[in-house]
Amino acid sequence: MAKERIGILGGSFDPIHQGHIQTAVSALEACRLDRLYLLPAGDHAYKPSSALAEDRWKMVVAACSQDSRLLPSRFELDAPAPAYTVDTLLTLKKQHPKSELFFILGADGLLKLHHWHRLPEVLSLCTFVICPRPNVPRAAFEEEKDRLIAQGARISIIRARAIDISSTMIRDHLSRGLSTPNLYSPVREYCALKGLYGMNRQVERSEEWIDRLFAALTPHRFAHSLSVAGFSRRLATIHGVDPGKAEQAGLLHDCAKCMPLKEMQVLARSHRLTDDPTVLSSNALLHSLAGAWVAEHEYGMKDPEVLEAISWHNTGHAGMSRLAMVVCLADTIEPTRESFPLLEQVRAMSRISLERALLMSLEGTASYVISRGKFLHPRTQETIAWLKTLPEVREKS
Repeated sequence: MAKERIGILGGSFDPIHQGHIQTAVSALEACRLDRLYLLPAGDHAYKPSSALAEDRWKMVVAACSQDSRLLPSRFELDAPAPAYTVDTLLTLKKQHPKSELFFILGADGLLKLHHWHRLPEVLSLCTFVICPRPNVPRAAFEEEKDRLIAQGARISIIRARAIDISSTMIRDHLSRGLSTPNLYSPVREYCALKGLYGMNRQVERSEEWIDRLFAALTPHRFAHSLSVAGFSRRLATIHGVDPGKAEQAGLLHDCAKCMPLKEMQVLARSHRLTDDPTVLSSNALLHSLAGAWVAEHEYGMKDPEVLEAISWHNTGHAGMSRLAMVVCLADTIEPTRESFPLLEQVRAMSRISLERALLMSLEGTASYVISRGKFLHPRTQETIAWLKTLPEVREKS
């Protein structure tokens, strides 16, 4: 039986960015790894971090949710003292005795290996996977690589495209409100909601809400909620809707999504949220109504417009507010959504007309559901019919 091949990528991840993710994915593919652990360093690490460990942990969890092979690990975060690489490798070897370990480093990291604690033992425990880095002197790199190999190091150099980006550059761009295309959208929104790296925090209770959502949702749903919050703010700004309310509604829209259906049913019946049997039997339909109740009574959201947006974000509703339209649309087309027919057309239309983009999105959903013989809730069809009566839609028909 072939040995399991496990990758390890450590760092402060302050914050984690697409350069980290691309390095991890390149190593996974080039070295045929079965999985790869990302290990954020603790607050007591040798390199000080700008964001606290728990914030960096949540951002790593959100970023890893895009690829099931990427596994966040708290080993170094929870260590009672700064963990040396040799300690990490020995622990992983104990947990996975039949595995082969691959430690991922940038080319600049290889030049510093001679300083590592108990280096001979480290060299015996893993293969080093070296990723290219801009501006690393080739002669110095080759000399150090040959010296390490002579000491018994196993080194694999992968030919991934190097991204000229660093966490330092990201932090600088965030502090100045500049574009950060190499930052995963949920991570950028996390920074904004937490007010990290000099960003202005614009949602009053966002820190409390993020911690609750992180505990209540799966990593994928947590990342999605962050992305919907950020995209809702962007759409609201374009279309003259209150961006603060949009961001709040986007963040909380799926707060009940991971609640077991039976619990949602009890909640719905106890508080008379609906008596529609089709809604009561479906997590996909019921979680929005249950979510509005949870947002109000457990998260403290009292704004009726925000609660309405949460209530109808999945099916739409005839007569829904423009705030509700924003969240319904953002839920479907936020940047982390997997591609589907019309996605790019809807995104393009969302920059022009909120109503027409939502109509295009709901019609696409209805067509997809009906073509597969699945149940389409009448509320969605009613919303489509209502949208077609709006002047913003009729005048462009």
